[in-house]
Amino acid sequence: MRKVYLSNTPRQEALELFQSKTGIKRRTEEIAVKEAEGRITAEPVFARLSMPGYHAAAMDGIAVKADNTFSASDQNPLSLEADRGYYQINTGGALPSGCDAVIKIEDIQILEDGCAEILAPATPWQHVRAVGEDVVAGELIVPSRHNLRPPDLGALLAGGVTEITVLVRPKIAVIPSGSEVIEVGRERQKGSVPDFNSTVIAAYLRQWGAEPEVLPIVPDDLAQIIDALEKALEKHDLVIINAGSSAGDKDYTYSALDQIGEVFLHGVATRPGKPTILGQALGKPVIGLPGYPVSAYMSLEWFVKPLVYQSLGQLPPEREKLEVKLGRRVVSEIGVEEFVRMTIGHVDGRYIANPLTRGAGVTMSLVRADGLLVIPANSLGHEQNETVEVELYRPEIELRGNLLAAGSHDLIIDLLGTALKERNPRVSLSSAHLGSMGGIAAIGRGQAHLAGVHLLDPETREYNRAYIRKMLPGQKVHLVNLAYRMQGWIVPVGNPDGTAKIEDLAEKKLSYINRQKGAGTRILFDHLLDEANLTPDQIYGYEREEHTHLNIAAAVAAGTARVGLGILPAARAFNLDFVPLAEERYDLLISDSFYNSPEAALLFDIIKDPDFQKQVEELGGYSMRDAGKNITVK
Repeated sequence: MRKVYLSNTPRQEALELFQSKTGIKRRTEEIAVKEAEGRITAEPVFARLSMPGYHAAAMDGIAVKADNTFSASDQNPLSLEADRGYYQINTGGALPSGCDAVIKIEDIQILEDGCAEILAPATPWQHVRAVGEDVVAGELIVPSRHNLRPPDLGALLAGGVTEITVLVRPKIAVIPSGSEVIEVGRERQKGSVPDFNSTVIAAYLRQWGAEPEVLPIVPDDLAQIIDALEKALEKHDLVIINAGSSAGDKDYTYSALDQIGEVFLHGVATRPGKPTILGQALGKPVIGLPGYPVSAYMSLEWFVKPLVYQSLGQLPPEREKLEVKLGRRVVSEIGVEEFVRMTIGHVDGRYIANPLTRGAGVTMSLVRADGLLVIPANSLGHEQNETVEVELYRPEIELRGNLLAAGSHDLIIDLLGTALKERNPRVSLSSAHLGSMGGIAAIGRGQAHLAGVHLLDPETREYNRAYIRKMLPGQKVHLVNLAYRMQGWIVPVGNPDGTAKIEDLAEKKLSYINRQKGAGTRILFDHLLDEANLTPDQIYGYEREEHTHLNIAAAVAAGTARVGLGILPAARAFNLDFVPLAEERYDLLISDSFYNSPEAALLFDIIKDPDFQKQVEELGGYSMRDAGKNITVK
């Protein structure tokens, strides 16, 4: 039953094919106006009544006949008799018969005999809301295919409309599949995957105006998948099968759809999102989404979102676009349209963007992303410093307060970002894990506000200054201590291999997980190799790289590595053991243009705050004894 990809169809061509062969049928229903916010009108709606339905007072005061007041002046006050020459009235009250004006309460004087004295004449229809001033019976209130907003509901009710015909929200079934998939909340075993995709998919569908229903998880069994698909088609307008759309021997979505319906295409020329299946059964669209989260969400947006909006007579909203300068090179493959998630910061009047992890299974890349870079299929990518256009996930105005941290990864940077947001909601902190040397280079190019650095100079045994002087000669920058932290071996519980020194890695042939080139931790490890007279080829796994301490710990916890060099909080996060090795100084390199800004002042206040320092030290392996101290670079 195994199926290889039948096509590698360009995305836009795939969408046009899908829309030309199938779609969601429109249906209507009548609902109460009070419950209609966000619904789409099925037909134009006209007022049944006028609002107001009578001449009404627009002010508190007295109602009068205007021409009876024309003789009034401050030299010749006019006295009006109650209930004959004037009538007391409140805002919204109906004008008494024969009256055509209102004099507001501040412009009258009630005398002892009850008469009202005025010093100026009234003009006809002053301070009066005429019949139909708001809504006139018979006028169009909202057109067909209109997305009803809160003010619309008020106008409809004012016009005497209490029930309204709207388009039915399309009902979409989400079928999670996979023998390894378990319900969220169940205890996870090795090899099991919680079904969080269904929650995300359903949330997107609701956001777009559909009515999703997540059905029970179906194992990798063709007969059961066919049965679930057939039952879902009975009462839903569109069916989504999540996972099982690739070309593995347990991927049955293609075969299931092929047996009871028609497969239009299998495979889209995108990265991520290639293993997508588009087809129909019983006259209804069916889509097989990839199992990897990022692939699934993007494929959902490309192919399901347009059908939902089309069924509601709407156009999908377009994202705001922005020109940015790339902080790093972004390479791509000819023949594949690639979608790269980006962080974006506003540095010295320019927007700087850096790519996030591009794996199809990295959900956090979407959580952290500020925008999306689309690389056409005929492009090999873009060079560093090149100006490109990105689609924004957040409004541009929010990005103006987005500080960009480059350089070495540390958990304190995440805590700083949280504290900044709490103290000033307009300020955010995005982090690009470029390694310490990459961070220095980014500061030198004016592409970051600050960079975490912890580079040991083997000759002077001092941190950071030698590298900054070498890489940024003559450039004015500032170095501020953030913390001292302990680096050590992250190992399995109980340290079963007895890892204590770097020689153990070579002698016992332990599988090692390394940091990327330019990272301070990588440089420290290389220095330890030199001191022990060892070479990289003696370390099994030396070429295998990760970009954060947490990723190092995750690899050890998963059993794909026996040891990695990192920090104590990362080991604790995965309940691993930690063998202390060396304390290092972790500083922030700050651009001169940012150093004297209000945002930098706020950052320094947080770093020096005793409560913040306590929070950091409680993570374990940190000392904040010099936090906020300026360090002379030259």
